[in-house]
Amino acid sequence: MPDLIYDNHGRPITYLRLAVTDRCNLRCFYCMPAEGIRYLPKKELLTYEEMLRMVSLMAEMGVSKVRITGGEPFIRRELMYFLRQLSQIKGIRDINITTNGVLTTEHVPELKQLGIRSVNLSLDTFDAERFKEITRRDEFDKVRDCFEQLMAHKIPTKINAVVMEGKNTEDIVPLSELSRDYPVDVRFIEEMPFNGEGSHYPVLVWTHRKILEKLKECYPDIQKAKDPVHSTAYNYLIPGHQGAVGIIAAFSRTFCGSCNRIRVTAQGTLKTCLYDEGVLDIRQLLRSGASHEEIKAALKNAFSHRPKDGFEAEKSRQSLHPASESMSTIGG
Repeated sequence: MPDLIYDNHGRPITYLRLAVTDRCNLRCFYCMPAEGIRYLPKKELLTYEEMLRMVSLMAEMGVSKVRITGGEPFIRRELMYFLRQLSQIKGIRDINITTNGVLTTEHVPELKQLGIRSVNLSLDTFDAERFKEITRRDEFDKVRDCFEQLMAHKIPTKINAVVMEGKNTEDIVPLSELSRDYPVDVRFIEEMPFNGEGSHYPVLVWTHRKILEKLKECYPDIQKAKDPVHSTAYNYLIPGHQGAVGIIAAFSRTFCGSCNRIRVTAQGTLKTCLYDEGVLDIRQLLRSGASHEEIKAALKNAFSHRPKDGFEAEKSRQSLHPASESMSTIGG
C-alpha cells in the first residue's frame, strides 16, 4: 500500500473527482445559462489513455477513490470501456459515478457487474413540471427510470438536490420521503455560483441552517447521524426511514478542514479546491513527454501549496472576477 500524500495543512489526498467531459444534455438553472456554454474541442480533452496513466500515477501516491463526473459522463462515447480499464488499476478500490440519469439506465446492469461503489443521481425535484423548468429539458421520465433501475440492482445511490429559492424549496420534503420508501440517501446542497453567470441572489437564503430548519419542521424527531471521515455532508436519520438525509454546505464551505478531494477537469487541469482557478496543467505534462516521476513531482508540489479552505482559494484567483464558471466546466 502506498504512503499517503498529505497537503500543507496535513490533509491526506485520497479522492479524485475526474471529469470525462464538459458536455451535458441538460441546462440546469444552477449549472449553466439557458444557451449553454462553449464546449471544448475534442483534441483539448484528455484521452482515456491519458486519464488512465494519470490515475495510475495518483494511485501510486495514495489516491484510492475516483468519482467520474462531467458534464454528464455518459455523453462521452465508450465510457463503459473506460470504466472497465479504470477498475483494473492497482490501488483504486472505490469507483463512483455522478450522473443526471438521462442516458444511464441501459448501463446499470454492467455498472453493478463492475462493482461500481455508488452512484450520485442529480435530481432536484420529483415533480415532472418543475424538473422541466429547472433543467430546461423534458427528460424526467428517463431519470425516474434510472432511479428505479439503480434501486432494482441494489446499487448504493445518493440523490443530490441543489436547493434554489423560488425553484424547488417545496421539494425538500417530497425528496426526503424517498428515503422512507427506498434505501437511498438524499442530500440537499447549497446553491453555488458555478453557473456561468455568477450568484443568482444578493444573499444566499437557503443556507445549510435554513435547510435543516425546514427538515426539523417536518420531521421533529430527526436525529443527527455520525458523519464519516472526510464527509462533505451533515447527515441525519429520520425514524422509520430506510435511508438518510444530508445537507452539504457547498457555499458556506464548512467542511474544508477535512477535505481529502482533488479535481481534474476534462481538459486536464488540476484543481486542489473547487473554488480555485486550476493549479496545474496535467494535459501539458502528459503530452510533453514528462516522465512518471516528473508528473508525480509536479503533483506533490501542487498539493504542498493547497489553500486551507474555499474562501482562501477564491481570494487567490488571478482573475478580477469571482467564481462563476459553469460546474459543467469544472467537473461536478
